[in-house]
Amino acid sequence: MAEPKSNQRLSSLDASFLYYERKEAPLNIGGIHIFESEIPYEEFIEHVSSKLPLLPRYRQIVRLSPLNTTQPTWEPDTNFDIHRHIFDVKLEAPGTIDQLRALAGQVHCGMLDRNKPLWELYLVQGYEGHRTVMISKIHHAMVDGISGVDLLNVTLDFSPNPTHKGTKPPEPKEAFSKHPHTMFDSLLDYFEDNVKTWTSVQTQLLWTAEKWLKQPDRLLSPQNLGALGNIVSPISMLPFNRPLSGKIKLIWSNYSFAEIKAIRAAIGGTVNDVVLTALAKAFADYLEERDFPTRERVLRIMVPVSMRPDEQRGALGNQVSLLPVEIPLDMADPMERHTYVIEKTQALKNTRIADAINLFSNLLGVVPPALQAAVGSIVDTPVAIFNIVCTNVPGPQVPLYLMGRKMTESFPYVPIGFAVGISVSIFSYNGMLYMGITADAESAPDADKLKGFLDSAFAEIRTAAGLTAKPQKTEAVPVQQTPAVKAESQVVEAGAGAEMPELEDKPAKPKAKAKASKNGAKPGNQAEEVHLVTTVVSATGEVKKSETN
Repeated sequence: MAEPKSNQRLSSLDASFLYYERKEAPLNIGGIHIFESEIPYEEFIEHVSSKLPLLPRYRQIVRLSPLNTTQPTWEPDTNFDIHRHIFDVKLEAPGTIDQLRALAGQVHCGMLDRNKPLWELYLVQGYEGHRTVMISKIHHAMVDGISGVDLLNVTLDFSPNPTHKGTKPPEPKEAFSKHPHTMFDSLLDYFEDNVKTWTSVQTQLLWTAEKWLKQPDRLLSPQNLGALGNIVSPISMLPFNRPLSGKIKLIWSNYSFAEIKAIRAAIGGTVNDVVLTALAKAFADYLEERDFPTRERVLRIMVPVSMRPDEQRGALGNQVSLLPVEIPLDMADPMERHTYVIEKTQALKNTRIADAINLFSNLLGVVPPALQAAVGSIVDTPVAIFNIVCTNVPGPQVPLYLMGRKMTESFPYVPIGFAVGISVSIFSYNGMLYMGITADAESAPDADKLKGFLDSAFAEIRTAAGLTAKPQKTEAVPVQQTPAVKAESQVVEAGAGAEMPELEDKPAKPKAKAKASKNGAKPGNQAEEVHLVTTVVSATGEVKKSETN
């Protein structure tokens, strides 16, 4: 994997996550990572500090240009203090999964302070089984799904006894200039960026046209033209496609990755096709449970697609397009539904719609940043252009370790927003597929039922594929659970989740107590004293804090 590199100026796409963010709808992504045994807080601080030389962006803050004449830049935080980014939290006994979900909802409902680097880590002690949990919270302007996984690989280790121990982070002045950007500098940068953008757009336009002209019969087929037409048509509004309430619920589940790949091998398509087939069935059952008619209705799923070349693995920032996939909700037969999904996704790929959307997104880069920022500050639509978001990030299929402790589970998180009241994020790791669902607590108050519907949907397609159930890995999710804890936290916006490519690129052919150290200084200033904040999450989900000098 290439060493992460930092680009000083934000791209138009990266900056858009800053422009469109709202106080009630933060654009954070991250995950809930569970580790064996306990991890001491101070040792964790030292460990992360040793990794920072590989993550220069994590020591940089966003600086706006004068009058927004050009896109913001990443500049060194000369007052960087790691204690302002890493917090120690304790779950009160019994430390159940419900308490952990409540805490994770609290963590992700707030905006990150833009006067410091846009990331936070929460080291959670007291989880059942004497395990430790790390909750990561990173602004979407910093990373997309793919680069986020690369950064996880840098932060963690592939061995319980790594040989590389890390080094002391360099001072900001060694890598960056301290001279501020003047208006003249910003204007020069604006013209230079426009030239680069136009050059990139023209190159991409020629490349896309060449691909289309090589296969005009596939592009102009009735099936492919129909796929294009569906994209601009209105969606079937579902109960959770309405203005958001500001409160979220988190639902987690996991499945055997080997079993899903076996299903794909038996009935064809890709791993993503199998997942989308099960997802459509689960949502159909969920809507019918709510007495919502599904006849002649479709589920339009926004599937982010990575446009990141292999040679740019490890680079930060966002390189993502999207694929809008529509699946009928009234298809009862799992094989018919799966065949439909394969044909639909293949038609969308044939039209190269993801390339066209990516081209349009890049073309927006020539719009003056001042106008982009102004539009982002006022635009808000209660009308959804898709029903749900489903992101899928391929992770390492070998164990990862944090200070010698194995990561046993890793549930991803993406936000919701713009009348899209449910998002689904998927992360494959060490032979398992982990799913994290974020739901608006008012428009989808019973979204926790989706887990059971997903379990049934995967079992149904497994049976249809002619496979028998196999014992899965022992799950770390505790068997004993307390009554569900309502996470009374604000909703997290995000029509744009962490983007994901196919887990399998080639389709298969069917066979016959703790204390949280926190810098108490005002943002951007050196602290004169350090405050210790003790955060405790009770068994009822209540978050308590006490602060001392």
